[in-house]
Amino acid sequence: MADNFTIEAFTLLGIAIVAIIIRVVARWFTAGPRNFQLDDYLMPLAGVVYGLETGAAYCVGAWWHGLANNSMTDEQRASLSPDSQEYHLRVGGSKTQVIGWSLYTTLLWLLKACMAIFYSRLTAGLINMRLRVQIAYAFIAVTYLAVILSILLGCQPMSKNWQIYPDPGNYCQPAVSHIDVYVTVVLNVATDLYLITIPTPMLFKARLPWREKLELLVLFSGGIFVMAAGILRCVLIVTAGADGAQQAGSWACRETFVAVIIGNAPMIYPLCRRVARRAGWYMTNLTTGKGLHSQSYPLSENDHSTMHSKRRRFRHPLSIPDTQWHTISDEQMMLPDNGKQQPPTCTADWDRSSSRSQDAGIKVVHETIVQSSAYNKERP
Repeated sequence: MADNFTIEAFTLLGIAIVAIIIRVVARWFTAGPRNFQLDDYLMPLAGVVYGLETGAAYCVGAWWHGLANNSMTDEQRASLSPDSQEYHLRVGGSKTQVIGWSLYTTLLWLLKACMAIFYSRLTAGLINMRLRVQIAYAFIAVTYLAVILSILLGCQPMSKNWQIYPDPGNYCQPAVSHIDVYVTVVLNVATDLYLITIPTPMLFKARLPWREKLELLVLFSGGIFVMAAGILRCVLIVTAGADGAQQAGSWACRETFVAVIIGNAPMIYPLCRRVARRAGWYMTNLTTGKGLHSQSYPLSENDHSTMHSKRRRFRHPLSIPDTQWHTISDEQMMLPDNGKQQPPTCTADWDRSSSRSQDAGIKVVHETIVQSSAYNKERP
């Protein structure tokens, strides 16, 4: 069983590292190394922490044979000699469990921080979303402190975490500690739920074809799978009995693998979609206006010819995650008409390919949309 887990754990680690590398490459081409943000540096760090966590889980089975200071009767504890091999294995396994819990928590909250930073770029320019992202930063910081302190300070003194006799109690058995399990799973689920609520309301109200909404909904709802894996891990640890230490290490690697993939998916998604288009696997219908690049408004005959080429380069803020969209009227562009008649003004950034021939590097186009029964558009 240990051999099977070793193969599984390091296979998952390899796939996760490849995903992180693809993410870095995708960001390199879409944003450039000079425009890397904090999450672009935190994600490789998360890969290092994931490797350490996998190593700790491997040690639980390969070095300590899945043993820790749990699942022992008082008679067994009293009769176990401190000089015996089993005593050494149980002490070592318990210490590794404390390290494993700390690495597991640090990795998950690093990934949450990366998602919050990504959402801050995704919602740039939306005034009402800025506060929600700032709340996410604070929520992540506070919950991480609560979880890591519950792991490190939930049992005092620290040495009781690997005490064999007398029985230190459940809170000092790190493999199956209820305080570690319940505090972690509750705060983990709470933070994931809050992060999911940041992009999904905009997505439902965005003026996008249903197929693109479905793609982005799956992309942004990946935290649901992480929550499900965390809850399943909690149940298995609590009900595992003597196998609690091994189950804790095994499911920690599986859950964090899912979290790493979900955390990198928004950055990899645009690159995969671009490759799929070039290969002819992702088709759009420009004539019916249902394609990704077909977002437009009716034009007069004089404007039609001059705006036709630009219209195909338009990027909806939810269509390409890294598109910069800075405007005071994003909500009016993305949300259903609320009945207001004031003409919105928008400023959009166009991608690099549309501006290579320009000396300025980035071409900024100002448009004024006059809302009327005919929906005519005037350009300043």
